[in-house]
Amino acid sequence: MNRRILVVDDEAPIRAALGQLLEYEGYEVRAVAGGREALAEYPRFRPHLVFCDVKMAGMDGLEVLRAVKAQDAAALVVMISGHATLQTAVEATQAGAYDVLEKPLDTDRLLLLLRNALAHLDLQEENATLQARLDTGREIVGESRAIRALLERVDRVAATPARVLITGENGTGKELVARAIHKGSPRARKPFVEVNCAAIPQELIESELFGHMRGSFTGAVSDRPGKFEQADGGTLFLDEIGDMALAAQAKVLRVLQDGVVTRIGGSKPVQVDVRVLAATNKDLEGEIAAGRFREDLFYRLNVVPIAVPPLRERREDIPLLVQFFVQQMARRDGMLPRRFTAEALAVLQELEWSGNVRELRNTVERLLILAGGDAIAAADVHRLVGRPVAVEGAGLGALLRIPTFEEFKLAAEEAYLRAKLAEHDWNVSETARALDMPRSNLYKKIERYGLGRPGAPVPAAEADALAG
Repeated sequence: MNRRILVVDDEAPIRAALGQLLEYEGYEVRAVAGGREALAEYPRFRPHLVFCDVKMAGMDGLEVLRAVKAQDAAALVVMISGHATLQTAVEATQAGAYDVLEKPLDTDRLLLLLRNALAHLDLQEENATLQARLDTGREIVGESRAIRALLERVDRVAATPARVLITGENGTGKELVARAIHKGSPRARKPFVEVNCAAIPQELIESELFGHMRGSFTGAVSDRPGKFEQADGGTLFLDEIGDMALAAQAKVLRVLQDGVVTRIGGSKPVQVDVRVLAATNKDLEGEIAAGRFREDLFYRLNVVPIAVPPLRERREDIPLLVQFFVQQMARRDGMLPRRFTAEALAVLQELEWSGNVRELRNTVERLLILAGGDAIAAADVHRLVGRPVAVEGAGLGALLRIPTFEEFKLAAEEAYLRAKLAEHDWNVSETARALDMPRSNLYKKIERYGLGRPGAPVPAAEADALAG
């Protein structure tokens, strides 16, 4: 986002010089010559920060400061004084100024102060957004095009009674999508009941879904309603439905058709009003072809399909997700919130994330627990998580996104060695000869980057050499 800066100074040369400097830095600048102009311009321009001279003809800077803060209590105002004194600084601070700069202006100090002030503003805005999400229970975090499209579809389908089939890889947040649909629906005040079909033994899935009567099987010591009855009036979420046994699929189909369930061992049908949402990480059409999933059930469930994108397709959301998890862990788990440096976030954006958002959350938790210092740095990510693997085969573009030269050299070396090892069928001796590199050096680099044939452990001889 292009940040807007308002400059207020009655000296034309200072207005021009400061305006030019800020424009060179990429900010949108508007300059005015007096306090009354500033107060008129402020609500129209809506600046993110104001530079205001203290001593001005007519309305002085402190009056402008107080008036701006009366309009907008959160306004960031930096005062500029040609004769800054302790008293001036105290007065300005008491009136709500972010800081005071003394003339002649030092460019480096001014830009540093500006960046710090805007970083403070970014944090405030980010925290407000994240807090709103936490308060509303919406935990689908992101601003990428893929997530905006997902949320738009969720909002459109939530108000309808339509069944939804949510697809996506493990860890992408399919359950969160289901919960968001429920919370946005007319059933929001009724139960949301989740069943993980993959986690329940096949012999118990029917009892779990439809309930049972006492004595209907060994261990049935009392009458028990199933998940369909528990979700009456609300939403039943069938997670990992691709793992459900065919016999249970047939009974689910009948419930969807007739709206009634019959408990195991019972004879009395029970009417239920349930919206069914389902999710899977499997290719259900492939499962149908293999005879493991009912085609008629698939079409009953797949009224509105929603595909949740993997994290690698929305890497731009990673910084926001990281901040969300930090805030969440601070709030729920009492962890000390810490900042991730831009370099650390850049490294995280280059990782593979085969476990998607769930893996990222676990990684953030690990870093908060194990990393030292006030901020999580790139070195912490390298040490506790690993080197970026998404660089492999991604070409120069991915490498050029790496923020520092040292990290670039490491990532480039890793990608080069990985490619050469693959070229020589992961034979370390042959690769070392081809590279004209001592084999011991190559072993050390293999250890450093955690290189190995995909899906295979490091060979024993190599492991011995690395250990020695």
